[in-house]
Amino acid sequence: MDEAGQSRRRGARFDKDWTQGSIAGNLWSLSWPMIITRSLSLLGPTIDMIWIGKLGAASIAGVGVSAMIVMLIGGVRGGLQTGTRAILARSIGAGDPEAANHVANQSFVVSIIFAVVAATIGIFLSQQMLEALGLEAAVLAEGTAYLRIQLIGMVTMSLQMFGQSLMQASGDSKTPMRISIATRILHVSLAPFLIFGWWLFPRLGVSGAALTGVISQGLAGGLGLWILYSGRTRIQLTMRNFRFDRHMLWRILKIGIPASLMGAERSSANLLVMWFIVPFGTFAVAAHSLLSRVDNFLRMPAMGMGNAAGILAGQNLGAEQPERAEKTAWMAVGLFSIVMIFISIFIWLSPHYVIGIFNTEPELVEIASIFLKIQIVHFMVSGITLVLMSTLNGVGDTWIPTLNTMLTLWGIQMPLAYLLSRFSSLGVFGVRWAMVSAVVVRAAVYVVYFRAGRWKHKKV
Repeated sequence: MDEAGQSRRRGARFDKDWTQGSIAGNLWSLSWPMIITRSLSLLGPTIDMIWIGKLGAASIAGVGVSAMIVMLIGGVRGGLQTGTRAILARSIGAGDPEAANHVANQSFVVSIIFAVVAATIGIFLSQQMLEALGLEAAVLAEGTAYLRIQLIGMVTMSLQMFGQSLMQASGDSKTPMRISIATRILHVSLAPFLIFGWWLFPRLGVSGAALTGVISQGLAGGLGLWILYSGRTRIQLTMRNFRFDRHMLWRILKIGIPASLMGAERSSANLLVMWFIVPFGTFAVAAHSLLSRVDNFLRMPAMGMGNAAGILAGQNLGAEQPERAEKTAWMAVGLFSIVMIFISIFIWLSPHYVIGIFNTEPELVEIASIFLKIQIVHFMVSGITLVLMSTLNGVGDTWIPTLNTMLTLWGIQMPLAYLLSRFSSLGVFGVRWAMVSAVVVRAAVYVVYFRAGRWKHKKV
């Protein structure tokens, strides 16, 4: 096929104008692959937790605590990528592929630097970070083994995130979905062999779960880079005429740093919450760890839809269509909120069934089931908080989500968690009530700010 024929083929596959046509149709077309991709990103760790649950409560607790530190560092990385997504989406909306390629290459530099720093932290500081939480010896041993491998593996996570976010921001959400399906099948298939030592594989326990994740992320990152630089997606990257652009790097960081701070705030708060829960025993720690996995999994559709709304909003702002950007966001909020109503009804009626998938120890199931019922309050407003937060980040207005998160976490959640867990009859359940109280206030702030419309005029 000649060059002109290849160009026409690429146009048919990848050159859809997301700033025109049905808003609902565009939102659904872009978001459903992203929902699947984000859900798959947690499917592996969630299934890992099912296997790890068979190793005992100490393994569940150690992996759960370590996962929070991984989320903290991963959240910083994701925040930095937010700047790339926002600028690239504007460039695509304005019809400037050269600018999109330039910002992508600068983002690749950020990815490499971050990966090296994260791996260094993993090698030298994994045990010290967990010791600071005052964990029991068995929990500390399991957590350290898991955490060290995961942080060294941030090299693969960073590359996976780089490729996935660039393709999605350009308007191609199906290719990352296909990569996620393939690599997640590998993850799910390989995990029990490395955890339990099936067939010819060594029994590695929690280390096997961590190693499986690193392997699957490495495959996803490698495939993503090959697709981007070979032109098999909506945007084709090239290193020709590459130069280190401090101005563009600063533009990326100026948007990304607030989002990184927000991710760090949330993860730091989660670690402090765990510090409040540790005195209530290993079962309480394990229950909180299980609920965090369940909660993260149920949030993925909102995050996928929110990211799609943010990309569409960014492209529409690039095309100077702010009202269309706003309609897209509110439609995403409404659709996800309807879904969460049905999920909340199911959880209220059968919380023990959900927790029993992971572990059947009676005391753990009882604590986790009450946690899950309390979390329904969070589920009912998560369409507002997660979708509007992702939309604001997607258009480059990252300071408002950061400040909103900071004020509600440290002004409401943390003081209430301390008071209710220490000085009320609620005990450990007071921590969960403090968390959902902060989320409700956060949702109200997002509604007021989003309706004011200042984000429509944000320059990136």
